[in-house]
Formats: sequence, structure tokens, C-alpha cells
Amino acid sequence: MAMREMTGDDCRALLARSSLGRLGCSLEDQPYVVPINFAYEGDYLYFFATYGQKIKWMRANPRVCVQVDEIAGQFQWQSVIAVGSYQELEEPRFELELAHARKLLERPYRWWLNVLAERQLKSDEELIPPLFFRVRIESLSGLDNVSESETAG
Repeated sequence: MAMREMTGDDCRALLARSSLGRLGCSLEDQPYVVPINFAYEGDYLYFFATYGQKIKWMRANPRVCVQVDEIAGQFQWQSVIAVGSYQELEEPRFELELAHARKLLERPYRWWLNVLAERQLKSDEELIPPLFFRVRIESLSGLDNVSESETAG
């Protein structure tokens, strides 16, 4: 087995076939990493969330990263890190982008509606507003672990 750097096209292909990653943000030298669903298109990763620590921190420091894995086994995997900037898609300024994010995130299933409903049931607040955001990808890097026969050919 050998590790190799993935090409930009390979990194984008992994993002395109994935929907779960880990979002990393930081505030005052404190890192915070959470699992999160996403949709990928072009230079952006699109997300749904409700207000909490990650949103508070990203509003204060928009520099973030998203890490995505595809693991077939201990010695067969790919991992990509996308570094970029957080951008909240609030109305009316980002009305078109917000509609696009909703459309992308609804494609496979409406998972985010269940998350919102569960959070609302546990809350004392009258209404928890859904929050959509995107990360503009500024750089991509990736590694994969491949068999020796793949690297020789």
C-alpha cells in the first residue's frame, strides 16, 4: 500500500459523491469540529444548520475547513480537505443563492426538515429559523491509500 496526493479532479469527484463531512472552525485559538451534511457544486459546499456554537464561531471567524473521507477499509481510503470561507445565505441579499442551496440539499432527501423539527421540539423558543450557508472553496488537497499494483501501472 502507498499513499499518494489526489489531483484536483479526484478531490472534486470525492466531494461530488459525498454528503457527509466534518466542518472545522476556530475562535480565539480554540478548534471546533462537527459532523455535517452538505451538497457540493462548483466552487461551493452548501449546508443547513440551526443557530449554535458553529454559526456563532463562523460569524466571528469565517475561515473554515471541511474534511471528507471515503473509507472502504483500513488500508483503502481517500480523504479530502477543502479550505475556504463561510458565507451565510440570508434574505434578501442572497435570495437566489438561498433558493439554490435549498434545491441542492433537498435532492437526495429532505433530511434537514427532520433536524429542524427535532430541534424545535426540544426548544423553548417559539420558532427556530433554518439557516443555510455555503463555504467558498479556496483550496483543495487530498490523499488516497492505494495498492502497490495501482501505483506501478
